Amino acid sequence: MSNRVEALSQAAQGIRKSKGQKLELVRIKWLWERVNDFVIGGILPLLLLVIWQVSGDLGLFSPSFLPTPLQIAAEFRSLIASGDLTQHLSISLQRAVIGFLIGGSIGLFFGFIVGFVQKLEFMLDPSFQMLRMIPHLAIAPLIILWFGFGEVSKIVIIANGAFFPMYIYTFLGIRNVDHKLFEVAQVLNFSKSKQIFRLILPAALPGILLGLRLSVAISWLGLVVAELIGSQEGIGFLINYGKQNSSAELIFVGVIIFAVIGKLVDSLVRWLERRWLSWRDSFQG
Repeated sequence: MSNRVEALSQAAQGIRKSKGQKLELVRIKWLWERVNDFVIGGILPLLLLVIWQVSGDLGLFSPSFLPTPLQIAAEFRSLIASGDLTQHLSISLQRAVIGFLIGGSIGLFFGFIVGFVQKLEFMLDPSFQMLRMIPHLAIAPLIILWFGFGEVSKIVIIANGAFFPMYIYTFLGIRNVDHKLFEVAQVLNFSKSKQIFRLILPAALPGILLGLRLSVAISWLGLVVAELIGSQEGIGFLINYGKQNSSAELIFVGVIIFAVIGKLVDSLVRWLERRWLSWRDSFQG
């Protein structure tokens, strides 16, 4: 009897070990695929940087018109050493986060209530759609006139941009829920709250996350508009300062920071999409 128990125990340990090895192989495979993707994606940018640097060294264009990557890197080092880069970047990120949280939260709220209540759609949606068509640059001077050149006006500009994608895609996500799911809910005798949290929200989540991704992106664009129009601090201020002093290197530093931070935030939202929507079967390419 004891031999049989021992044999079963060893078999169970062998199964657990086999499962552990399979999981480890899956992790290694995933990591290797990500490294390959990173290497393949980095070939073109690296090639362009080399061509750019060599062309500048050969004097094919003026440094005041197009500084070389090494000159831009030197400007980066100078800003980091002085502490200016950290100060301006932290201020820009703070503005972007506050503006996004305010505008995105309001957009999410109105997207929910308009999506659930058809009468509110007839009442509110036409006005929202009309306001959505007003460009950032057109409404920014009016916001500055109302709120001045302080922090409030910048946050309002960012929140204005964050509101509309979140509102539209939350509204569409709810309205595009398959009606057959409601028939299933009736068969299962789901309560209203259970329909919302167990049926509507999971089905609408892809649209809501797409709205989140676009809302974050437009918040970042709104930050650029807000800081370029009137600011004494922030990455947009650095770009304006570079323009006033004919410093192309400083302008490139600001542009690169906006691009890199925007890409990192977008990648974070995409990671959340993959994590929260892992239950979906979708085309991977």
